[in-house]
Amino acid sequence: MFDKVMIANRGEIALRIHRACKEMGIATVAVHSTADADAMHVRLADESVCIGPPPSNKSYLNIPALISAAEITNTDAIHPGYGFLSENAKFAQIVGEHGITFIGPKPEHIRIMGDKIVAKKTAKSLGIPVVPGSDGGVSDEAQAMEIAKDIGFPVLIKAAAGGGGRGMKVARSIDDLAVALSTARSEAKAAFGDDAVYIEKYLGQPRHIEIQVIADSFGNVCHLGERDCSLQRRHQKVLEEAPSPALNADERSRIGNIVADAMRKLGYLGVGTVEFLYENGEFYFIEMNTRLQVEHPITEAITGIDLVREQIRIAAGAPLSFSQDDVVFAGHSIECRINAENPETFTPSPGQILEYHPPGGPGVRIDSGAYTGYRIPPYYDSLIGKLIVQGKSRNECLMRLRRALDEYVIGGIETTIPLHQRLIGDTDFMNGDYHIHWLEQFIERNKRSDD
Repeated sequence: MFDKVMIANRGEIALRIHRACKEMGIATVAVHSTADADAMHVRLADESVCIGPPPSNKSYLNIPALISAAEITNTDAIHPGYGFLSENAKFAQIVGEHGITFIGPKPEHIRIMGDKIVAKKTAKSLGIPVVPGSDGGVSDEAQAMEIAKDIGFPVLIKAAAGGGGRGMKVARSIDDLAVALSTARSEAKAAFGDDAVYIEKYLGQPRHIEIQVIADSFGNVCHLGERDCSLQRRHQKVLEEAPSPALNADERSRIGNIVADAMRKLGYLGVGTVEFLYENGEFYFIEMNTRLQVEHPITEAITGIDLVREQIRIAAGAPLSFSQDDVVFAGHSIECRINAENPETFTPSPGQILEYHPPGGPGVRIDSGAYTGYRIPPYYDSLIGKLIVQGKSRNECLMRLRRALDEYVIGGIETTIPLHQRLIGDTDFMNGDYHIHWLEQFIERNKRSDD
């Protein structure tokens, strides 16, 4: 096992990794920008190293600074968390070249799944169902038109090198195609430095279902069920739940086994999440995230498996501590992402937290590095923390979530707690009747009613 792990991240995920390491008897090294000198994970870590000024490209994305911090602290391994360099194949490779273990997948798998076109081809070859569309990048309008007519409008044009909704446009008819193609290319070039795009069939009201998978270096691969991440705003997840209200046990087992078998063929290592659109009983691959997900706690809640601990064990060369037959799904769990944003306009609200009182009680978990007096910096993601609740049933979980949101006090800044309170009181949500466009429609309805 490792003696010392460096956490190449910040915020709640850095604290989450620190806690797992301490429970395993592993010393931790926190890296931080000057803006994060007072962060909770920096205060708690055994050692800390300042790696640069606030801008991410001069600190958390600065590979030479990170490697230097690892070397001067004699770090055995680096955990990248999520975001930043967690899915950067070059970083994973450089870490290995310096004799340090990267707690994550092999660089070649990060590289394959980081290119959406290659990822889709790979998924198809491994037996994973994919959305109908182009086999590769679309070179010009004539080719795009041919493909779109073949699969039928509406179609979705997507950046090959990115995600998060950037470089993504819908063409609902032939008349829309040229503008959508041009706009998607321009956005992709600006966001990712690559204007390559591809075309997929646009599904009307699908759900966003993702399958958690984990694999060791001995060929053991397990799936840990699904998470429903359909509640999104501008392609950014807001609330997630596990299991999905839309799936039954047979569907869960079927798609889970398909994903596990595919990862076994690929020779995958570590944790990963295969994401699908789900509509009319069919799954369609959209991408794979070769890292720990923000929403991993709800899987931990219903399986009792510590994903970060398993990540670290696998990276250290240990086998999985369980088999597929050991995985039991118990109860229901929901995660609310609490952001420092206006709950109606979503304008960022950085500043000092003047009052902080997290909820507690049975089945309530808070993953957050926030505390009274902590200043939310304006330079990074606005996530303050995650409220995770668990119940024996979805109804019990919802009642517990309602109570926990009422207890959660964050003063001095605006947060999205009021949005979640409105959201979980909606009849459609309570009935589990929603899709990937539902939240934006909900927000628009509420905006009109307020006017």
